[in-house]
Amino acid sequence: MRNQTVKAAVLVTGALLLAACGTNKTENPGPGANGGQACDFSKGTLVIGVIAPQSGGLSALGLGIKNSAELAAEQANQKCTVKGYEIKVQTEDDQATAQVGGQAATRLSSNPDIVGVVGTLNSSVAQTVQPILSGKKILMVSPANTNPSLTQGKDYATAPKRQFENYFRVCATDALQGPFAADYMVGTAGKKSIAIITDGKTYGEGLAAEFKKQAEKMGAKVVATARVGERETDFSAAITSIRGANPDAVYYGGEYPQAGPLSKQLKDAGLNIPLMGGDGIYDDRFIELGGKDGDLATSVGAPTESLDTAKAFVDAYNAKGYKDGYSAYGAFSFDATNVIIAALAQAIGDGEWGEDKRAAMLTAAQGYSAQGATGEVKFDEFGDSTNKLLTVYKVTGGEWVADKTGTFGG
Repeated sequence: MRNQTVKAAVLVTGALLLAACGTNKTENPGPGANGGQACDFSKGTLVIGVIAPQSGGLSALGLGIKNSAELAAEQANQKCTVKGYEIKVQTEDDQATAQVGGQAATRLSSNPDIVGVVGTLNSSVAQTVQPILSGKKILMVSPANTNPSLTQGKDYATAPKRQFENYFRVCATDALQGPFAADYMVGTAGKKSIAIITDGKTYGEGLAAEFKKQAEKMGAKVVATARVGERETDFSAAITSIRGANPDAVYYGGEYPQAGPLSKQLKDAGLNIPLMGGDGIYDDRFIELGGKDGDLATSVGAPTESLDTAKAFVDAYNAKGYKDGYSAYGAFSFDATNVIIAALAQAIGDGEWGEDKRAAMLTAAQGYSAQGATGEVKFDEFGDSTNKLLTVYKVTGGEWVADKTGTFGG
């Protein structure tokens, strides 16, 4: 999306203790790879930060991001990927809030052994985090931010300009997701009179704006609009404001904590029409909170379970027995973490870590190209993913079912 971090109490504690001792050196070799031989971690411990919600309404997404980043780091340590160093993960709970995310970024950036950051989930949080990490040239790779302005600026449609050389993302943006949703709702589902409701945040507003442009281009009419509060639970005012326009569908720009109850309240009010949203509502929690059969969501990439490239990730994740699923962004977080690890390994080579290596990591990330869990992972000149694949999901029989996978215009 969007818009938000990882579960590693033991790892985090270890990283903080090492930092408190004033050194990151350790003489203990790690558990091995390569025929059972132990890896050499004698040069110390380096830290990848994760900034994502670990508590609150969006924690289902953030915990999947966190767990998947930890999994990638663990696998890299087993393979001795970064010569002489062990990689640990430090997770910061941004609570899906820009101010808290900024504080998390400040804490992480003060640690000289931070080599990169996976995050954020929310685009609104990323807007605060980006400049903080950029000031220290810390590589930031988001598994979930989808607002186009984060990479290409507010004039992305007419005069795109890269904003931060340290910022990359491994998912498609709302400049594609919004129109892809409109193509489905208008062209496939045949909806012509659409109400748009948004939550007022960066992600929701931007996504809805892109949806609206394409829907109207295809001949549909936006017959009513409304805005709800981020923490609102009673949507009767918004529903009353759109009811008179008699829409045959609702497009919601926001996330599942509001979208699920909104869908239920629409139906209870006699508007038994589909609600559609973006990747911010694509989670089982949407259904648990009131999402009904016929509701729709777009999400980045193809269904993780359907990808041959994701099989090893899914198997490894399930084998770990995490309490929380990898959710919508787990595979993307796994790939984002591996971008950071590969850039780190290339920047260090046989040498030693120093903050002066961060610039080399940015260069390495820009040139990164590999097959990841989500498919090809590669970046364009703005730091955006070259993988533009998207999927429409429909709630069917009380669960999300993939209905269409493709690219906008393709």
